[in-house]
Amino acid sequence: MTETSPQQAPAARTRLEPKAMLEVLHPITWFPPMWAFTCGVVSSGVDVLEHWGLLIAGIILTGPLVCATSQVVNDWYDRDVDAINEPSRPIPSGRLPGRWGYRMALTGTTLSLLLGAALGFWVLAATVVGLVFAWIYSAPPLRLKNNGWLGNAAVGFSYESLAWITGAAVMLGGAMPDPRILVLALLYGLGAHGIMTLNDFKAIEGDRQLGVRSLPVQLGVQNAARVACAVMLLPQLVVVWLLFEWVQPVHAATVAALAMVQAVLMVRFLEDPVARATWLSALGVTVYVSGMMISAFAVRAAIAGNLPV
Repeated sequence: MTETSPQQAPAARTRLEPKAMLEVLHPITWFPPMWAFTCGVVSSGVDVLEHWGLLIAGIILTGPLVCATSQVVNDWYDRDVDAINEPSRPIPSGRLPGRWGYRMALTGTTLSLLLGAALGFWVLAATVVGLVFAWIYSAPPLRLKNNGWLGNAAVGFSYESLAWITGAAVMLGGAMPDPRILVLALLYGLGAHGIMTLNDFKAIEGDRQLGVRSLPVQLGVQNAARVACAVMLLPQLVVVWLLFEWVQPVHAATVAALAMVQAVLMVRFLEDPVARATWLSALGVTVYVSGMMISAFAVRAAIAGNLPV
């Protein structure tokens, strides 16, 4: 990555606030990939207690390293916009002075690669892909976040699919997970595209002014809301069908019931998408990730050859 020119750097300030370093890591954002990683661990079929060290290492990799790095990269390349919209944030305010944000991003990238390599080839491969997405999501010239289709796909794939695959690969000693695990991980990553679109409804005017082509900006509020709902629901319906195919009817019925709960919530959301996007994100996403874990247990049973009584 080419570092940006000095004239674009944040306002000069020499005193570093340690709290600001934690702020740009955004620990609250670590939950989704760590949850998906745990789904991967469960789906692998490996006894967690016998490999607890790998579990801890994988959680550190997906949360405090890869996800945190992506957050720092995003804050660094958003510093000029944040200087206008949120000047109190660590980098534009100078609480993280000079190029500390850029150096933290490079350090996180390096540490992620080292730990990923130590955990096996496929874990390293997933780590590399995740880091590439982290950089091209925020950094020019690609800056995927400026397009709702590409940016949301990158985040959904990184936070859900790659984290799930990493969890399974870590527990399997760095081996390639079963194809059924890969399919579930990809489907739930696709559904996460809709979840990311929900976050775009709170910043429509700002995105329009700044040239960010989020789906609400591109499609309009109602159309974007419909797309978000469809993208969340359709992959889950495919998951239900697959779980029936894998002879896991109880798990399949449970995931179907959770999808129907989301559908009911979405009906209310569609009445006023801008006002209810955060509401649906809080309730609907909780139900969505519950289905992820149930699916992880289902594919674990399917791989082990366990059939319902």
